[in-house]
Amino acid sequence: MSNNKSHSGFAFFSGMVIGAAIGAIAGLLYAPESGEQTRKKVSDKTKEMSDELLDQFDDLKESVNKILEDVKKTGTDMLEDVKTTGTDMLEDVKKTGASVIEDVKKASKN
Repeated sequence: MSNNKSHSGFAFFSGMVIGAAIGAIAGLLYAPESGEQTRKKVSDKTKEMSDELLDQFDDLKESVNKILEDVKKTGTDMLEDVKTTGTDMLEDVKKTGASVIEDVKKASKN
């Protein structure tokens, strides 16, 4: 995931939350109701938005954790591949070296 996409998603999400909050507050302040009713609506709306924000934060946290797990697994798999390839190459070098030494010994006897 690139940093630009992550930043863009966060900016969009932040804009949505801020816009919703401003719209809800403006709607409540211009409503023809008593102060007590308006305060109760503001309080209820604040709790509702807080709950929604916490839910979305939990979803974001789960997504980030999944991405981190995937990255960790990919890194572990790549490390294993490198180890296996390195071991195979070392064995090939040993075999080739042994073969060259044997050829040199044979050539020096002649």
